[in-house]
Amino acid sequence: MTIKVGDKIPSVTLRHLTAEGVQAVLADDYFKGKTVAVFALPGAYTRTCSSRHLPGYVTNSEALKAKGIDEIACLSVNDAFVMGAWGKEHNAGGKVTMLGDGSCELTEALGLTVDRIAAGMGIRSQRYSMVVKDGVVSELNVEPSGEYGVSSAEAMLERR
Repeated sequence: MTIKVGDKIPSVTLRHLTAEGVQAVLADDYFKGKTVAVFALPGAYTRTCSSRHLPGYVTNSEALKAKGIDEIACLSVNDAFVMGAWGKEHNAGGKVTMLGDGSCELTEALGLTVDRIAAGMGIRSQRYSMVVKDGVVSELNVEPSGEYGVSSAEAMLERR
């Protein structure tokens, strides 16, 4: 079953790379007491993800925060090292938290997986964005397969 507006984010562990190394972060703690814009994508370093999705949120981070977003998180079924390197390459530091869902735990719990086995990528995340307020989904925008638009930073800004 796919998560929907009004649902609580599942209690799982995600990981991100810090100066001290890979840090585990419980979703319950990460989303508690703040408004987080989350955007998820099929994979770090992939074409649309690298040319449009992540750069859009990096570029628009201040504008989103001015409209009530406390934090922006990029989520992908990649490990924390890959997410950290990709974020560094796109100057995401201080703007977008790069969260690795390496075991697909959150993505599966959200019901937002996509089968990319035929393309050699395994099971990945669908492309989507959501706003999570104090652990509860208040907005969810899932892209139709192969498309990019409703989950972009620009679209999120228009809705705010």
